[in-house]
Amino acid sequence: QVQLVESGGGWVQAGGSHRLSCAPSRTAFRIDAMGWYRQIPGKERELVAVIQIDGFTNYADSVKGRFTVSRNKARNTVYLQMNSLKPEDTAVYFCNFKILNRDFWGQGTQVTVSS
Repeated sequence: QVQLVESGGGWVQAGGSHRLSCAPSRTAFRIDAMGWYRQIPGKERELVAVIQIDGFTNYADSVKGRFTVSRNKARNTVYLQMNSLKPEDTAVYFCNFKILNRDFWGQGTQVTVSS
């Protein structure tokens, strides 16, 4: 079983920047995709950004141009750089690894953007 450990959640003012990171508790021999999702109470979890094994990235329209997903392949770590944050970005952010057709999730980290 792979456990994902997230870090970097917190409080930030609108217009500010913040970075999240996520790493597995042990080395995974193949990670097909690494990404970030977010969820607010009463709504479904939604994709924020994902980076595939070949480096291809995909973003939600709401974060394009503001957020950047990246990875450190040697450390199996994924990052989410969030710039120009808006109050509507407030959510619990979950990292996700896809390994051998299975989904693994982090425990979630709260990001709060104040206006």
